Amino acid sequence: MGSVLFTQLGLGTVTVAVTVLTHLLGLSGLIALMRLHTQRLMTAQARFNQAAILVGAAFGLFALHTLEIWGYAALYWVLKAVPTFEEALYFSTVTYATIGFGDLILPRTWRILGAIEGVNGVILLGWSTAFFVSVVSQIRALEHDWVAR
Repeated sequence: MGSVLFTQLGLGTVTVAVTVLTHLLGLSGLIALMRLHTQRLMTAQARFNQAAILVGAAFGLFALHTLEIWGYAALYWVLKAVPTFEEALYFSTVTYATIGFGDLILPRTWRILGAIEGVNGVILLGWSTAFFVSVVSQIRALEHDWVAR
């Protein structure tokens, strides 16, 4: 039993590290893209550009989370913790988002890994929420500066 626990903790640690680094790199990429478009915000089409940045940030965050969820799903499938990739993807999605319907559960030998994904998902979703609020705040600050001019 001890070796199974350590295997789960080891895989969980590696997977958390990979998803956190993926998220960091993804957010860095989104920031770089938004910086490229900052000058456009000062143009006559400011409202359109604001909306484009918000939509781009939202889709970018969704893509990041999709990549991370698929990574966990692939791990469950490779470990044969679930019979099909569709079930792995479903389980991973409801676990990452902490919906946890409970209609599909992992075998005892992998349930700690599922719990780790849930905690990882909460943290990464929170990080994304903070990032998105920051983007909206920056746009509002720029808008305030335009009104003041």
